[in-house]
Amino acid sequence: MFEKENFKIDGIDGFPIMGDITYSNSYPDYLVIFVHGFKGFKDWGTHQLTANFFAEKSIYFLKFNFSHSGVKPDDLSDIKDLELFSKNTPSKELYDLDKVIEFATKKFPHLQIVLMGHSRGGAISILQAAKDHRVKKLVTWAAIGAFRNLWKVEDEVKWRKTSVNYVLNGRTKEQMPLDISLLDDVLDHEKDYNLNDSAKRILKPWLIVQGTEDAAVKVEVAKEFHQDQPQTSQLMIVEGANHVFGANHPYEKETLPSDLEKVCLACAEFVRAVY
Repeated sequence: MFEKENFKIDGIDGFPIMGDITYSNSYPDYLVIFVHGFKGFKDWGTHQLTANFFAEKSIYFLKFNFSHSGVKPDDLSDIKDLELFSKNTPSKELYDLDKVIEFATKKFPHLQIVLMGHSRGGAISILQAAKDHRVKKLVTWAAIGAFRNLWKVEDEVKWRKTSVNYVLNGRTKEQMPLDISLLDDVLDHEKDYNLNDSAKRILKPWLIVQGTEDAAVKVEVAKEFHQDQPQTSQLMIVEGANHVFGANHPYEKETLPSDLEKVCLACAEFVRAVY
């Protein structure tokens, strides 16, 4: 049996971070902190099934919404506050993630922290793991190679003139706004947020997971991360897998997609392994 505990803490500028922890009645050694991606959120698709999977393996699993994810605290079902979403930045996410890790280490001082990030959340996790001694292991799923890969660079001129850019949500078909503060943040921290440079500084076990049929992130990105840090990283290429490893939202089945189950099994083994 699994138990699920909800929590709420303050994120950047006092905006709330909503999260939950899934666990079984066991004696774990590890807590996975799951970091959602660009247009993702903690209750997207298969994320709860994933949490259950890890809990079954005696690994506590924490997932949360960034304070500027666009998911309202009183309605966790989807991204509905597009104005708040538009003002999200990597700097805000790094602030929020630091607060989540602080919360987790105080609540579970005996557990080792593992960051597990998907897509843009993978990039944020790389930046955090490179500098944070509290993080003992890192897992990235289809991590992007650069923040500017999230939009078309040729759109930046118009973006600068109008102060807003739009990206299509392929699932909802909405045009989602991006405030100029996102572009400013990425450009202002171009050196600090260089993911390949950060990858070279990750001196802890790191599992890099990537699907071959990912339309958003090329396999070469994952291979380059592995080359950046061949000593501590492992590369898992999932043949035929897409950006979300066969998942979708909403997800109605009670079992994980085969590609995601394969990934979760490998990740659980990696988390529990002694290095």
